[in-house]
Amino acid sequence: MKLTSAELPKDPLYTSLSQYAAKSQSFSRWRKDKSGTDQYSRANVVDKALQLLKERIRRGDAMAYFLRGQLYFEEGWYEDALEQFEEIKENDHQAMYQLGVMYYDGLGTAVDAEKGLEYMKKIVDSPCPKARHLQFAAAYNLGRAYYEGKGVTRSNEEAERLWLFAADNGNPKASVKAQSILGLYYSTKEPKELEKAFYWHSEACGNGNLESQGALGLMYLYGQGIRQDTEAALHCLREAAKRGNVCAQGHLVEYYYNMKFFTKCVAFSKRIADYDEAHDIPMIAKVTDCLPEFICRGMAMASFYHARCLQLGLGITKDEAAAKHYYSKACRLNPTLADELHSLVIRQRI
Repeated sequence: MKLTSAELPKDPLYTSLSQYAAKSQSFSRWRKDKSGTDQYSRANVVDKALQLLKERIRRGDAMAYFLRGQLYFEEGWYEDALEQFEEIKENDHQAMYQLGVMYYDGLGTAVDAEKGLEYMKKIVDSPCPKARHLQFAAAYNLGRAYYEGKGVTRSNEEAERLWLFAADNGNPKASVKAQSILGLYYSTKEPKELEKAFYWHSEACGNGNLESQGALGLMYLYGQGIRQDTEAALHCLREAAKRGNVCAQGHLVEYYYNMKFFTKCVAFSKRIADYDEAHDIPMIAKVTDCLPEFICRGMAMASFYHARCLQLGLGITKDEAAAKHYYSKACRLNPTLADELHSLVIRQRI
């Protein structure tokens, strides 16, 4: 699994920029010019926010320094964000957390995993109450480093220990990302511990995690770690699919094909198979917080079964050229899966 850093946890003590702007009379007045034209464009909002923060900094508002750095970060101006966070890191744990992410992932600077982990360890070990809301996420990131062997000697045992701390027995205020990753970890390690995997996916799903909702559907569908329950499986998969889980969408396509609901399979699979590989995968991963490799898997499944329907004329007019296009896409996205699916349908003679 190629994991991603946990986003900065929200601190209830910090006033968000949007809340500040909404309460600001000057901001409300600014939204309309003299002709009454709405000036509420993204670029204008960012520019106005920077003006407001500059004024707050001039008045001595320490919080505004971090908010300016965070605005730079969210806009992708990583060099500016790095400079701002470096300036305040000794007095602001949130800035230190963001520096840890930026050095580890190479955002606005060359990758320096050791330096990034040093910041994360400081947060995990900090006795300061202001760091408390960051410690679960920081522990998740440290676990990721040990799992990947990046900046530290690889250790699945240490990764598991840190993720268990970060998951905090399913606490919704802890790292839900760690809860979900534990579900994936226990279902892929050797030997597999599927009951533990089901438990952690259940906890993460209950706390809103979309990846785990789809994973639960598959565990119910195939009776992994829990008694097989097709009704529960379809409920989880359909709900996850509605929320944008592409892997769940791909498995629903496979279910419709196997059940010979070919018209439904064709309509659903085409929409997923037509996602753009270069642009849609990163966007979907960012919006849903699902891992790109599972998004690719869902797209590959949809592409394969759509091609199969086109090749055999199942629920759609035969079209060999179009079938070849979608087979090729399935192979690009996940060649191993495409081969497995081909062998499976040949054995089943579907």
